[in-house]
Amino acid sequence: AFAQDEWGDLKKNKLTMKEIPAVWPGCSGSIAEKDTCFNHQLSKHIMSNFTYPTQEYKKNIQGRVVVKFKINTKGFVEIKSVTGGNKGLQEAAKTNILKIPQLIPGMMGGKPREINM
Repeated sequence: AFAQDEWGDLKKNKLTMKEIPAVWPGCSGSIAEKDTCFNHQLSKHIMSNFTYPTQEYKKNIQGRVVVKFKINTKGFVEIKSVTGGNKGLQEAAKTNILKIPQLIPGMMGGKPREINM
């Protein structure tokens, strides 16, 4: 027997694997509760750790920056791309995302898996 609720489901001799998202430290409960907690903690992290670059602030430079990243199989963040805004805003956003603490990695079939964000 295996914990089918945790990582998959067996029906008619067919195993369906569940993808379990990465977990932020301190989040617990069901998969849905952990996911909600993750999103809350990520938003909180971004808001509380972003430092507006001095030159951009002085010149009133604004812009929307999108950081695409993945959470690797060890639970660490790896930047995939940074777009939008100017170079200073991009660097500030990248620095912020790289400060995300080590997470519990996402899982698929009971094994760590990279998760794209």
